[in-house]
Amino acid sequence: MTCVLSLDFGTNGVRAGVFDLDAGRLLAAGDGGYATRHIPPDRAEQDPEDWWRSLRAMLPGVLDRAGRPEIAAICVATFASTVVVCDRQGRPLAPAILWMDARAADEAAMTETLSHPVLAYSGGSDAVEWLVPKAMWLARNEPELWRRADVVCEAIDFVNFRLCGRWAGSLMNATCKWNYDSRARRFCPDLYRDLGIPELLDKLPSEIVDVGAAVGRVSEAAAAELGLHGRPLVIQGGIDAHTGVFGAGTVEPGSMLMIGGTSNVHLTQVADDGTEIMGVWGPYPNALTPGLRMIEGGQVSAGSILNWLARDIYGLDDAGFSKLCADAARVPFDETGLLALDFWMGNRTPYRDARMRGALMGLSLSHDRAGIFRACVSAVALGSANVVFDLERQGVAIDRLVLAGGIMRNPLWLEATVDAIGKPVGVAREDNLSLYGAAVCCAVGLGLYPSLADAAGSLSAPVVEHRPDMDRHARYRGMLEDYREAAELLRPLMHRLSSRREMPA
Repeated sequence: MTCVLSLDFGTNGVRAGVFDLDAGRLLAAGDGGYATRHIPPDRAEQDPEDWWRSLRAMLPGVLDRAGRPEIAAICVATFASTVVVCDRQGRPLAPAILWMDARAADEAAMTETLSHPVLAYSGGSDAVEWLVPKAMWLARNEPELWRRADVVCEAIDFVNFRLCGRWAGSLMNATCKWNYDSRARRFCPDLYRDLGIPELLDKLPSEIVDVGAAVGRVSEAAAAELGLHGRPLVIQGGIDAHTGVFGAGTVEPGSMLMIGGTSNVHLTQVADDGTEIMGVWGPYPNALTPGLRMIEGGQVSAGSILNWLARDIYGLDDAGFSKLCADAARVPFDETGLLALDFWMGNRTPYRDARMRGALMGLSLSHDRAGIFRACVSAVALGSANVVFDLERQGVAIDRLVLAGGIMRNPLWLEATVDAIGKPVGVAREDNLSLYGAAVCCAVGLGLYPSLADAAGSLSAPVVEHRPDMDRHARYRGMLEDYREAAELLRPLMHRLSSRREMPA
């Protein structure tokens, strides 16, 4: 029995899964949470030590339920770019800047003014969520912290270092978030210099390791802390959603994995033929598998909008949330008289605009909580459809779509998304494909498959097909025209409003 451990660090907590690769099945899984600190107007931070504490508290129970097998390898997937600044020994010097943190909007805009060839891999500029703009912000606004930081890295690098004591960046993260030239296999110090952060080259993990390759062995100290027998291999992973592509078996062009959760991510691959594709992150050459370019579309705010409205604004508990969803399901989605835009924390695709903000239009005194909630569900669904349709407009084929994530636990949101997109969707019954994908990476690292492309889908979560109601789809298409028109008309006003919000002291 060849057993491996998958770890997935996400926005709300860490999950672990123990897999038997020989039997092709999940033996046991578990999760543990940690807190996020939201700071007005657009900042979000976490304590990196909380990630390790949560893992240490949760993992022994998962290993017990799996029967305490010998673990041959561990692979980590994490949220990106969640940026950590620390000393060479891995001690954090400040809270981690979460991926959704939008403080570096000005720095991201600055990348649009340059014409460096590597920027073509990311659509011509960097997004506000990425490591490089956040590093620029730190250098400008926290110069003493920037000076003291020996290492500027992502969550995956921090966790892997805690596991095995080696600073090694993932080729996936470096290509997608660090402006690393994955074709030439080199950093671009001239770009960092032009952006005013030449020191970043010396602060990033200098070794870049392919996804599915070995980083090192778990240290004796880490094994003791986590309750592991022996010293398993640490296999390089990557971004959580992207790693899920291996578990979904959606590696080939024409297929897409959409993960619906706090945010939504749309992942697909295209031929490496140089065709320009706009409004997305990428296309990144070799980021997922050699010889193809990966496209990353998405929505910065998705399930987080629904949770914010139900829990923070309405003050509902779990039972109240369920009742709200049931009440909203009885409201015809196109008869609310409302139109919402899902840009609470900016837009990723297709507008690539960190300064766009959420909107709710058409309110009257006759509207109630269920109708408002229904409009927000529709907004998130329309945002997903807008991503798919804009890619298809540019010639990206999407013939097979797999949907996973927290959206599966919300039938109202799931139905609205499938109907708005108007395509049959395979819905994964397991809610975390990243664990499956990390196990696939372990299989490659252990030499069971020659490549990730060969191993993709070898360990995949089962899916159930959901078909759209095409009458509802036609009505959603009509609403989408209003959605697009409102986004363009309100964009200048959104920019003005986002710039007026008082900054924290």
